[in-house]
Amino acid sequence: MTPTLWQALAMVLVLEGLMPFAFPGTWRKTVTWIAQMHDLQVRLFGLLLLLGAALVAVLAR
Repeated sequence: MTPTLWQALAMVLVLEGLMPFAFPGTWRKTVTWIAQMHDLQVRLFGLLLLLGAALVAVLAR
């Protein structure tokens, strides 16, 4: 893997860790809420996140 890819992975991990570190109660409630969703809702949420990330990546270039 290239250094840029490692840096991107590190940034994702930093962002992923922000919520449980800064707001553990809110994070726990959010995870519980997502766990109670139907699979289709979770998949659609994931798809929206993927499309949003792709759009940001395209606009950042």
